Amino acid sequence: MISATNVALSYGKRVIFKDVNIKFTPGNCYGLIGANGAGKSTFLKILAGDMEPDKGEISIGSGQRIAVLRQDQFVFDEETVFNAVIMGHQRLYEVMVEREAIYTKGEFTEEDGIRSGELEAEFAEMNGYEAESEAAVLLNGLGIPEELRSMKMKDLEGGDKVRVLLAQALFGNPDVLLLDEPTNHLDLKSIAWLEDFLSRFQNTLIVVSHDRHFLNQACTHVADIDFGKITVYVGNYDFWYQASQLSLKQKQEENRKVTEKANELKEFIQRFSSNASKAKQATSRKKLLEKLTIEDMPVSSRKYPYVVFKPERACGDIILEIKELSKKIDGVQVLDRLTLTVNKGDKIAFVGGNSLAKSTLFQILAGELEPDSGSFRWGVTINSSYFPKENSDYFNNDLNLIEWLGQFAPTEGESFARGFLGRMLFSGEDALKKTAVLSGGERVRCMLARMMLSGSNAIILDEPTNHLDLESITALNNGLIEFSEVVLFASHDHQFVSTVANRIVEIAPLGVIDRAMSFDDYLEDGEVARLRDELYSEPLAVAL
Repeated sequence: MISATNVALSYGKRVIFKDVNIKFTPGNCYGLIGANGAGKSTFLKILAGDMEPDKGEISIGSGQRIAVLRQDQFVFDEETVFNAVIMGHQRLYEVMVEREAIYTKGEFTEEDGIRSGELEAEFAEMNGYEAESEAAVLLNGLGIPEELRSMKMKDLEGGDKVRVLLAQALFGNPDVLLLDEPTNHLDLKSIAWLEDFLSRFQNTLIVVSHDRHFLNQACTHVADIDFGKITVYVGNYDFWYQASQLSLKQKQEENRKVTEKANELKEFIQRFSSNASKAKQATSRKKLLEKLTIEDMPVSSRKYPYVVFKPERACGDIILEIKELSKKIDGVQVLDRLTLTVNKGDKIAFVGGNSLAKSTLFQILAGELEPDSGSFRWGVTINSSYFPKENSDYFNNDLNLIEWLGQFAPTEGESFARGFLGRMLFSGEDALKKTAVLSGGERVRCMLARMMLSGSNAIILDEPTNHLDLESITALNNGLIEFSEVVLFASHDHQFVSTVANRIVEIAPLGVIDRAMSFDDYLEDGEVARLRDELYSEPLAVAL
């Protein structure tokens, strides 16, 4: 168990938390959610003891151990992968080191014997004899092969380092487990393994994630940071969303009814206050009016951009034909004789472990790369727009946002640009921001605005949910569901893919699998599984 009592934190005049009182209990998984900047990671740091609040205190059960998913990939560079995992239980690691030092001595003294007995007892109490097998299970589940486990952390790639650090946090059955974006760099197989592992975790778990599917699968509760406080809802992310929206609508409806009643009373008082025969009724209504109160609606930190794609015309019968398309990048064959026909109404999710193949295909279709061989043809009715994974080239200028957006709506004026930017959460002075200072999420919103202005009837999106908060992901997700024409996209967000796509194309090393079905059906299809075994040189889970 871990609890916060009267916790408050401010940065200057900006209040992050105010008088937070909350208790996290064993056996539950709490999804900590909130808008970007609401203080999710900050609150985790306060719970972990890595940061002090302005006031209040954090309490944990006596003798309980907290484990935290650390984001610093370089702290353990000189450690082996195995040691880095064991160091998740610091006391166990210390006992192992001291125990090993005693047993490797040339001469074994009586004091050594006494001390080794003490260490063996403590080692057994902490399940030290199962440590190696437990670490192996964690690393295997998170996709770290055996040949990497004796290597030093500094020799691993960044994604593998993150997986090892996650194994470190999970190791040793901590009493309180704090995870900040644990699904980053994980494929679907590893995420599914983690969801199963956490479903069996019996202690206290608090997790921050932008992965809605993961939050739905793992969480028993949602702790929502908003309005300067933290409110706990029982249920997963979808339940929180429905409950919070219902609560907001109820308050708005109550206020509407109170406002209408107040207006009726005011009208009666105004009409009859000077009428002697109605004077008593007017006085009575004044008293009723004084009793009416409109509940203050606090300003939420959670903002949803307005993402709606409106095609200028419907697609004709011919959308896109790709024939024998091939491309090498740095001598590596990333596309090999790809043939594909896109049909009306297709919303195609391109999946597979090779993200370069997907990005290369999209760049070719957008006219940014030439294929080595093969061809593609857009239909004459098609107007396509492209969202690249890497967008820095679009912002290498000294423009402010009004000027930047004006490039894509040259016939419109400043007031139009301001209005459009406001809907994408750039209101007031934010509309005058220079493009050079934009965050990753702000750039994505700008790129989406550019696409919305294009009026395209075929949209290409390469991992558009990167850098976005949950609110912006939800807005984009809903915008694509409502879009009536063609979408070609790649994304690591399971829920995004499963709710938008009606066709799945997997680019595998030895061929392509193409199925007109939802992503969840694709994952469960036996025939697809058989084909995948044939098209990969070794067994591999479906990757987004």
